[in-house]
Amino acid sequence: MNIKISINKFLKENWGIVLFTLVLFASRSSFADWYVVPTGSMLPTIVEGDRIFVDKMAYRLEVPFTDIEIMQTGQPKRGDIVVFNSEKAGNRLVKRLIGEPGDSIAMFDNKLIINGEPILYQDSKNALRKTEFLGNVAHFVQFIPMAEARDNFAEVIVPEGHYLVLGDNRNNSADSRYYGFVPAIEIQGKANKVLVSLDPENYYLPRKERFNEPLI
Repeated sequence: MNIKISINKFLKENWGIVLFTLVLFASRSSFADWYVVPTGSMLPTIVEGDRIFVDKMAYRLEVPFTDIEIMQTGQPKRGDIVVFNSEKAGNRLVKRLIGEPGDSIAMFDNKLIINGEPILYQDSKNALRKTEFLGNVAHFVQFIPMAEARDNFAEVIVPEGHYLVLGDNRNNSADSRYYGFVPAIEIQGKANKVLVSLDPENYYLPRKERFNEPLI
């Protein structure tokens, strides 16, 4: 009885803080969130220490704190940067969406062929980087020489309800080449921009040039 009274008293005295906390976590669960990127698998687009903004309503609206869909708001598209909870990897990942359901995808010498059409790549001043053109989305990809790079795979067909994803740091990314296709239900949202970036190699000082930097 005393415990119940104490809880009721706490709620009455702190209802504003409790309500704010619930709204905050519900918003992060269903509407928008941020994600700290700990690895370089999306270099040069996303760097270690970036805090990226994730639009969780880009594709569907869910009941807060669950995976129960209320309504669909959009479809993941080729070129999107998606955040997903990978059951196979046992981790939350951020990758570039390459293949939509029904697409045929192949890779030869780190060059993609989508639905029978070779993707255009453009050289840059940095010999290790190229601009990759995925429809209307043009972005940098990075090719660091690696002894066991998975830079080739035969044609695969993306099954319904799934997507094929790759990291922009192509030779150093654990993605669909390792974990297979990503089920649509695992995709949590679309990464739109960098909110803030802290440099772990410089006392976690902010990288001013990356503040509010768009990703797409």
